[in-house]
Amino acid sequence: MAPRLGFSVLMGKESKNGGGTPVVVKMENPNYSVVEIDGPDAAFRPVDKSRGRNAKQVRWVLLLKAHRAVGCVAWLAGLFWALLGTIKKRLFFREGVTVATEKLGKGKLVLRVIRVFLVTSLVILGFEVAAYLKGWHYFEASAAAEYLHRIPMAAPNLLHMVYVAWLNFRADYIAPAIMGLSNFCVALFLVQSVDRLVLCLGCLWIKFKRIKPEIRGGDPFKSPDIEALDYKCPMVLVQIPMCNEREVYDQSISAVCQLDWPKDRILIQVLDDSDDVDIQWLIKGEVDKWRQKGVNIIYRHRLLRTGYKAGNLNSAMGCEYVKDYEFVAIFDADFQPNPDYLKLTVPHFKDNPELGLVQARWSFVNKDENLLTRLQNINLCFHFEVEQQVNGIFMNFFGFNGTAGVWRIKALEESGGWLERTTVEDMDIAVRAHLNGWKFIFLNDVKVLCELPESYEAYRKQQHRWHSGPMQLFRLCLPAIVTSKIALWKKANLIFLFFLLRKLILPFYSFTLFCIILPLTMFVPEAELPLWVICYVPIVMSFMNIVPAPKSFPFIVPYLLFENTMSVTKFNAMVSGLFQLGSSYEWVVTKKAGRSSESDLLAAAERESKPSMIQPQLHRGASESEIGQLSLLQEKAESVSKPKKKVNKIYRKELALAFLLLTASVRSLLSAQGVHFYFLLFQGVTFLLVGLDLIGEQMS
Repeated sequence: MAPRLGFSVLMGKESKNGGGTPVVVKMENPNYSVVEIDGPDAAFRPVDKSRGRNAKQVRWVLLLKAHRAVGCVAWLAGLFWALLGTIKKRLFFREGVTVATEKLGKGKLVLRVIRVFLVTSLVILGFEVAAYLKGWHYFEASAAAEYLHRIPMAAPNLLHMVYVAWLNFRADYIAPAIMGLSNFCVALFLVQSVDRLVLCLGCLWIKFKRIKPEIRGGDPFKSPDIEALDYKCPMVLVQIPMCNEREVYDQSISAVCQLDWPKDRILIQVLDDSDDVDIQWLIKGEVDKWRQKGVNIIYRHRLLRTGYKAGNLNSAMGCEYVKDYEFVAIFDADFQPNPDYLKLTVPHFKDNPELGLVQARWSFVNKDENLLTRLQNINLCFHFEVEQQVNGIFMNFFGFNGTAGVWRIKALEESGGWLERTTVEDMDIAVRAHLNGWKFIFLNDVKVLCELPESYEAYRKQQHRWHSGPMQLFRLCLPAIVTSKIALWKKANLIFLFFLLRKLILPFYSFTLFCIILPLTMFVPEAELPLWVICYVPIVMSFMNIVPAPKSFPFIVPYLLFENTMSVTKFNAMVSGLFQLGSSYEWVVTKKAGRSSESDLLAAAERESKPSMIQPQLHRGASESEIGQLSLLQEKAESVSKPKKKVNKIYRKELALAFLLLTASVRSLLSAQGVHFYFLLFQGVTFLLVGLDLIGEQMS
């Protein structure tokens, strides 16, 4: 029981005596300290908490902190153990995985080079660990140079002589070569960073001045003028090229058929290149359904499927009735334009005969589906809001995105039409139209819904096509660019900025500098990269990239690491396109998941709630056998759309680079390089996760 203090009695006496004299209260229990009170308000003053803390309280605080630390360590250990379990299953037992095979020699050559670097780094690491255990702690450049001056004083032995020879060879031969290559890559890195900064400043200027493409003579659909009311809608052809698009064919056809445009002045072409007969019947049924509703829509299927998408579009433009149309709008199979899309884009052509293309921005229905889609959204937001918008405002030129754009048919015909010589037919026609003097407009406020690849395999193939095609096109277009009649500064913009800097230099220095040179400098400290190259400048560039998507700021570190990881695929694709290897001609349709927008889901629910009203109209004029066959195909499509057990893949180049970076991070510990260690560690773990296909949609 606590001792009695008589505190109220003492305070009462003191208050009678005036309340200003200090009072000393002594307690009977010697375990309590003496407290001095200067007055009645002293008890309410802030007290130093450390003064009254006894040994038992300190022990409890330490125990709580230790419990938190143990919990954090246990969580990290559990995560590490789960990662090791996944590595064991996918690498050693190959459970539910397949190895991503390289069809071409160039991919295998890159893998062999990475393996050579990995084996060499492991040998050097083992040798230097042995030297470290013997007390030869000369792992920094300055210490090694000092050590070489004192070699004659050291006691000679075989291992010591080999170590000295390695130090001399490293300083005299390896370090100068790595330093020369690293300086070249750093210079390219800085040039590309300046270009990125200029683009961001241009975007800020557009935002500050509120610059937007204006419709000459005013918008005829919003203006109350009598002349605007007499505006006659031009003839518009809408094309939907597709190939085996089982998941999304109905969404794109439904969205395009609901475009708000006079029905007698629009024609929709569904250009089906599917080689699956079942999918062909499903698409035909969807086209028949909308034709019965009064939509002017036709179905086309090629017998000779050559040239991929370019061949499909070129074949459709050869139809006799195309000459009656003035503009053509193109939508890929997963794109869902809003009903007012044509009213927001086509009027820009009015009284502007030099305008050849109006491009709209993409928006994504599945941008928050997983980490992979979030990182893609960051890249594409920067591409549209910064690159496309700035080039459209100041240059009147940008690369056509292949979809969600409206072309003047005259511009297509004068530029040579769709050519099948590359896998980037959209960029090809844009460059040729620019060389013929046509201007482009980008509308950042007009957005068209589409999908992002949700699996790494689909994203990887898409990026390979997007980065090999431009290099292939550059080889073919360079003579035409040099001999064209456009202004000299436009030629320089095409050659140095559009092709070389943004399509060739970017993947080259990203892969070479951060995936090859940086880990090598850990074993050659004389060529160590400065801190601002691996930390400060990349972080600033990542911040600028992520500004157009401010909600993605929490993902800035994964974005930086993942972009470096994707540099392997982009570098390999760039080389294959530049030297015209087999993979540069490879076209793989990007896998879709069939994600719907909210409006599509509501419409689908409404259709399901009224089956008796829609079903009689679905196949009016069709025979009973066709109806029965289509019903069976629809049932089959529903069964196919159910999730099936698939397998993930493992990617050997990414795994080899993961082990190379992790080996370099262990070597950086010997030199006590903190920032280098953390960067190499996290980058190596990122390569490991990507190599094991642990990012994006999990297939199994």
